[in-house]
Amino acid sequence: MGAGVSGLEWLNYHHLLYFWVVAKEGSIARACERLHLAQPTISGQLKQLEEALGEKLFLKAGRGLALTDVGLTVFQYADEIFGLGAELREVLKGRPRGRPIRLVVGISDLVPKMIAYRILQPALALGEPVQLVCEEDSTERLLTELAEHRLDMVLADEPITGMARTKAFNHLLGTCGVTLFGAAQLAKQYRKGFPESLDGAPFLLPAKGSGMRRALERWMEEYHIRPTVAGEFKDSALLKAFGQAGVGLFAGPTAIEDEIRSHYHTVVLGRVPTVTESFYAISVERRVKHPAVAAICAAARGQLFAASHSSV
Repeated sequence: MGAGVSGLEWLNYHHLLYFWVVAKEGSIARACERLHLAQPTISGQLKQLEEALGEKLFLKAGRGLALTDVGLTVFQYADEIFGLGAELREVLKGRPRGRPIRLVVGISDLVPKMIAYRILQPALALGEPVQLVCEEDSTERLLTELAEHRLDMVLADEPITGMARTKAFNHLLGTCGVTLFGAAQLAKQYRKGFPESLDGAPFLLPAKGSGMRRALERWMEEYHIRPTVAGEFKDSALLKAFGQAGVGLFAGPTAIEDEIRSHYHTVVLGRVPTVTESFYAISVERRVKHPAVAAICAAARGQLFAASHSSV
């Protein structure tokens, strides 16, 4: 049972760049002048992008082009992605070469460690040395350190709210669906009739109060699933280790589905796209200026959380 790969996972960012320029210029002709490219080249790239996304992005409007609703959404993301890229180049200009960029990150103990690594990894591929310092704790304690400027950012699974005592800003990195995993024999036992077949199945659940726990419980209630709770865990890696041993079924972010299957030698039981998990970079800056944080935000939005899987 292999996971399918959608066209979005292979999104070509040259295509996205050409789309962004056409949208800003209002016509392919003006975009050709700015990019110094022939019209058939840009037209072909736009067509390939629309095919990859499965949506029309432009409509003809007089002699120019107008964005569709989907096109407007794509443009907003593209604008932020390329805006961050320009900001990153500006921040890096004039930096002394050879001196490591220090990045101090607080990671909420509710964020899966595999997701944390995938989100932070682009900071280590900047082309300049980066000294990464990670601290794991509760979100509340990390936000206190952020307010005291001892952290550059906090990685969390929920946004900071207006009720928080810390003045900070949420930067949504992305949202993905949830996949259910299990040891091969256990998954086989409950696959037929999914998801109703999960009534009474042994489950390993995140700690009470976590966003993932609340979302899973709402979904189970909707499908009248009353699981047998075999264990509750705050540490996501420990939860998955018990899942690997066959103690119970467990949920994980679809964005790292392949890594979970490979690392924990488990199989996919099913996917729950209606249960979503979001991840945020929280900083004291409204506009991200730290080059490593800018790289993290751009890569998460443009790559990690742009991936999706087909249904089982």
